[in-house]
Amino acid sequence: MPALIEDYALVGDGHTAALISRDGSVDWLCWPRFDSGACFAALLGTEKNGRWLIAPASPETDGAEESEEAKGTKGTEGSEGAGKSSSSSRSGKPETPAKITRRYRGETLILETDIETADGAVTVIDFMPPGNGSSELVRIVVGRRGKVRMKMELVLRFDYGFSIPWVSRLKHDSGIKAIVGPDTAVLRTPVELHGENMHTVAEFTVSPGERVPFSLAYSPSHLRLPPAHDPHTALARTENHWREWSARNTIEGKYAEPIRRSLITLKALAYEPTGGIVAAPTTSLPEHLGGTRNWDYRYCWLRDATITLLAMMRGGYFDEARAWRSWLARVMAGAPEQLQIMYGIAGERRLPEFEIDWLPGYQGAKPVRVGNNAAGQLQLDVYGEVMNALHLARVGGLQADDTAWNVQCEMLEHLETIWQEPDEGIWETRGGRQHFTFSKVMAWVAFDRAIKSAEMFDLDGPVDHWRAIRDQIHAQVCEKSWNPTLNAFTQVYGGDELDASVLLIAQVGFLPPSDPRVAGTVAATEKYLMRDGFVMRYRTTEFDDGLPPGEGTFLACSFWMVDNLAMQGRVAEAEEMYERLLGLANDVGLLAEEYDPAEKRLVGNFPQAFSHVALVHTGLNLMKHEQEMAKATGQPSHDGESQNAPSPNAPSQIAAAHNGSEIDKLDPAATPDSGAATSPVP
Repeated sequence: MPALIEDYALVGDGHTAALISRDGSVDWLCWPRFDSGACFAALLGTEKNGRWLIAPASPETDGAEESEEAKGTKGTEGSEGAGKSSSSSRSGKPETPAKITRRYRGETLILETDIETADGAVTVIDFMPPGNGSSELVRIVVGRRGKVRMKMELVLRFDYGFSIPWVSRLKHDSGIKAIVGPDTAVLRTPVELHGENMHTVAEFTVSPGERVPFSLAYSPSHLRLPPAHDPHTALARTENHWREWSARNTIEGKYAEPIRRSLITLKALAYEPTGGIVAAPTTSLPEHLGGTRNWDYRYCWLRDATITLLAMMRGGYFDEARAWRSWLARVMAGAPEQLQIMYGIAGERRLPEFEIDWLPGYQGAKPVRVGNNAAGQLQLDVYGEVMNALHLARVGGLQADDTAWNVQCEMLEHLETIWQEPDEGIWETRGGRQHFTFSKVMAWVAFDRAIKSAEMFDLDGPVDHWRAIRDQIHAQVCEKSWNPTLNAFTQVYGGDELDASVLLIAQVGFLPPSDPRVAGTVAATEKYLMRDGFVMRYRTTEFDDGLPPGEGTFLACSFWMVDNLAMQGRVAEAEEMYERLLGLANDVGLLAEEYDPAEKRLVGNFPQAFSHVALVHTGLNLMKHEQEMAKATGQPSHDGESQNAPSPNAPSQIAAAHNGSEIDKLDPAATPDSGAATSPVP
């Protein structure tokens, strides 16, 4: 039985990531990439599907002698745990320790778990060294007080918990290697290992000051085994790596701590070789417990990656922004009509979706899916997201290559031919295409940002033509999406259901926050889409999206509501809601995609980039509001934005262009020229 989603912590190395539960079990790890098959898949099944547990030994095995059959497996080679033995409590769940607390070591991705038992206390240090040549997960048990009996259980099951490897000992009895098909994993440790019930296990005692290391490294099976690295040196190097990276962030203010932690999490979701950013490191964690809304998020959505880029730039991480822009330029190369809404982390186009029937799913939520058929959907909002990001990259001072603008112009030519078509929308519905309001709004954004880029940076383009299309889209949305009965913009043209995505209308500058239609939409969203103080995407019981109804509240949408409250001057309400959202993060600051108010649990893939990006943007926006109020009253306040940028004003310019209320301040004429706020209220 896997742990609660909120009981997991993340470690990663820029190639992949692992989830580690509070009780010391690595229940999810895909090797060698985020989108590879999992070698630990207990998250979506049981320990038989692969895990790596380090925990206090339970009383019935503490100090007990091994059975004769267990002894007989020592020194043998063959299939993992070759030979039979009597059953042991080692294969079950560990005894619950008296107390477990955990944290990340400062502003790093090094996890430290303190475990206190009746016999003493230990700390387990978990990390993945970046830039190590081969991907490696290191675990070090440090004795702090007393003598604590510990146990280790390694169950490697490649191909999403299906394939049992062939295990043999390394020379000098320094560990084991496990091989199956294209994959090899090597466990090195000074602790004596043996096979038991198709698992590799060990028991050891830790005294005060003692450090017992375990290192599990991956290698393709046709290559030589990865070299041994000193775990303690690797720890120091990993800490230096993260501290140096975090030191580039100069964000300060009341929400700086969760923002900085979220930026570290987002960095951990970036695939270092290409700059691609995964939406989450997991697949098939359900949006509704026991339900079927279970999707594979280990790919790069242009939308998610784009807003992550903006968060990185606002945090001062322009190297990451450059890497992502280069990734984007590569995937955009080619015919604009072939632009996809998502790609593999190296730019792969084909991500066929299939189901894994041997995994029972997280707490029984089936199916477990690999791949994602949404890659073939039409989602018009992506064009606006991309154009907005590339515009803000220019605002931020990132030097564009010579072909970037030409590619954007061709993309707009194609968008001109399709913006009036129905699509699957931002939520990737599977109930048929419709004219989604948010899709049209973001088509408006695409042309709006092209106009701004051309005018601000003296770029060639048919600006007058783009302006005419922009105004046409604006007028159509205001006519067909506005519902006077609801006093709100609706989910689709002519509809009577709401959608939280339209909360972004003011933020992207389509209308100013002061427009009564914006206020009406916010009020209607509060009335119809809020559950226990958080926001749903839409009512799945009322809108047919092609799937059985039921899901949690959507965290990113809830952050968007906070932005709207602040833009309307309801700052105290905004801060109260933001702080409640921060309270949903687990003990190490991680958020899933959604929150189930009835079960009071995080649900959906974890950790989720979309949620953490929204946390960053909204927190920075609130601190910006605080700064403006302080200036108005003559009180000192910190800007909040990082100043580590190509130009001194870049972060504030990016923030201004990103935040809808600030767009009007950059271009105060929200005039017919800007296309914003020109249509009268119907």
